[in-house]
Amino acid sequence: MITIMELLQGLDVEWPALGDLATLRRGRVMSKEYLADNAGEYPVYSSQTANNGEIGKIDTFDVDGRFVSWTTDGANAGTVFYRTGKFSITNVCGLIKINDESRLNYKYLYYWLTIEAQKHVYAGMGNPKLMSHQVEKILVPIPCRDNPKKSLEIQAEIVRILDNFTELTAELTAELTAELTARKKQYNYYRDQLLTFEEGEVEWKPLGEVGEFVRGNGLQKSDFTESGIGCIHYGQIYTYYGNFAYQTKSFVSPILATKLRKAQKGDLIIATTSENIEDVCKPLVWLGEDEVCVSGETYIFKHNQSAKYLAYYLQTPMFFDYKKQNRTGTKVIRVHGDKLAKFLVPIPPLAEQERIVAILDKFDALTNSITEGLPREIELRQQQYAYYRDLLLTFPKAEVEA
Repeated sequence: MITIMELLQGLDVEWPALGDLATLRRGRVMSKEYLADNAGEYPVYSSQTANNGEIGKIDTFDVDGRFVSWTTDGANAGTVFYRTGKFSITNVCGLIKINDESRLNYKYLYYWLTIEAQKHVYAGMGNPKLMSHQVEKILVPIPCRDNPKKSLEIQAEIVRILDNFTELTAELTAELTAELTARKKQYNYYRDQLLTFEEGEVEWKPLGEVGEFVRGNGLQKSDFTESGIGCIHYGQIYTYYGNFAYQTKSFVSPILATKLRKAQKGDLIIATTSENIEDVCKPLVWLGEDEVCVSGETYIFKHNQSAKYLAYYLQTPMFFDYKKQNRTGTKVIRVHGDKLAKFLVPIPPLAEQERIVAILDKFDALTNSITEGLPREIELRQQQYAYYRDLLLTFPKAEVEA
């Protein structure tokens, strides 16, 4: 059998615009009420990526056949799907119908657009968009311009390889994800067991008596620099791996730093606001040797206990339930400092705190580490897939056609 590398060797590649190869259209507006009133068996796809983009099913369909669709608006703009069968799309989706299938393979186009579409997304005004007039301009490599039969053979072989590799990657990722889920469940179980105490076994204290909450200073985005004195913005706390940080992702000038409140090694930095309840009051233990500045919407929690012990306890279901009961706001959720100060925490002797921390640190490394363990394996599989996909879809551009 001829190999893909032999197929790709010395190709004469044509680069027409997608608008010359296919017809593009948008979907139609469909409200939640419309979906409910017309419930049926035919899927409706919108701008989300969860559940393959499906937001419901109705009793009619707008298209039937093979297509490529893409998301036109929002955070997922430029996400591409291969669609078959009877379905409909909403107004925040676009649909691509190939004009001549003897020239272009649908799955081949889909794989190509998974690479190219994101490059054409316009992110201005805070609402990413990828409109039809932009998609029409995307250049598509058509190998063997003078031999349509061989061109389709090459496209089909690329699709076959990528389909197999996609399936293998999906299987490996599913296995690793299932293992990671099991490990996290096990980790959560042992964490909660280690942090559960019998009545009278330990002293329980409100956080306000365990330590002191110091409010962070307000900062503008323009205050941050590429170098200088380390500073943690409240919005970054959710992006740090785990609950521990040794260095910052942003900085402020030395002059501004003199005006800001600072956390020292062992302090907890707690963000008081987020768009979801899981991230509100996520504790970040500062373990760097130098002081670090913090922004507004945070508290620095200064104490004389084990910092990691407190951070682990603030991950338990007990604290999650407390946050839900004391939250304010809907779109932007907050838990105020006076409420935080009243949350009861079990305070065993420091030696026992450190024993618990040592056990949980090992579980945490096995379960969540981004540099070792399963998350890293999942990331490597995805990177490997992207590498080979891009390699297969790399063509010479000696004669790019406008």
